[in-house]
Amino acid sequence: MIQDRKVTMPVRIRDATVASAMFAVPAAAAQAVIGYSGLEAARPRLLPGRAICSLAFIGYVDGDLGAYHEFAVAFLVRPPGPPGERAGRRRVGAFIHWLPVDQTFTLEAGRSIWGFPKELADIPIHLESRIKRGAVRVGGRTVIELAVRPGPPVPAALRAAEVDAYSCLDGVTRRTPWTLTPTGVRIRPGGATVRLGDHPVADQLRRLGLDGARALGTGVVGRVVMSFEDAEEIR
Repeated sequence: MIQDRKVTMPVRIRDATVASAMFAVPAAAAQAVIGYSGLEAARPRLLPGRAICSLAFIGYVDGDLGAYHEFAVAFLVRPPGPPGERAGRRRVGAFIHWLPVDQTFTLEAGRSIWGFPKELADIPIHLESRIKRGAVRVGGRTVIELAVRPGPPVPAALRAAEVDAYSCLDGVTRRTPWTLTPTGVRIRPGGATVRLGDHPVADQLRRLGLDGARALGTGVVGRVVMSFEDAEEIR
């Protein structure tokens, strides 16, 4: 029960729009940011000494948690545990480091059901315009402004993608099976403009080298359908 409303599992999102940018950041700096989780940042073989950080604005239009705006700071991570315990898990997962939202219902649901690090913020986004823009402001202080220039369309996925989403809240690390089916996808190399503000989270992103950084690539999803299963405590 969340704010006197019953939430059933899996939680389903029937319509959302996404604008995201992916960056190669120093692996040591990324590990310093996510070390509290006990997880290890994945280091792609083609990018020695680098880790992958993703920034994304999501506009939720229709779903079990209502309509709201969200911003995500995420890192690709290796699945936890020794190799024998990794059987059946995906080779990499997405660790959700910071997840501000602009509505209290999804804030409480995200924290209590999955341990997602949600906090309340002002998140104006403009995903219907040619250049997708968004900002995050907390307590009147700007954290980030992000603009994404869409690329050419790519073929629709033949099947849903399955991702392990990791989170760490109050010292507990969790894994949540996450399924998503995107349509209306556009991708391109580069294509992002990042401006950071004076909030402490902005300083953390600045230490990753993200202020004015060139993106590896950007992606825009016209509509994505998602589902989130129950979270499993792993640490």
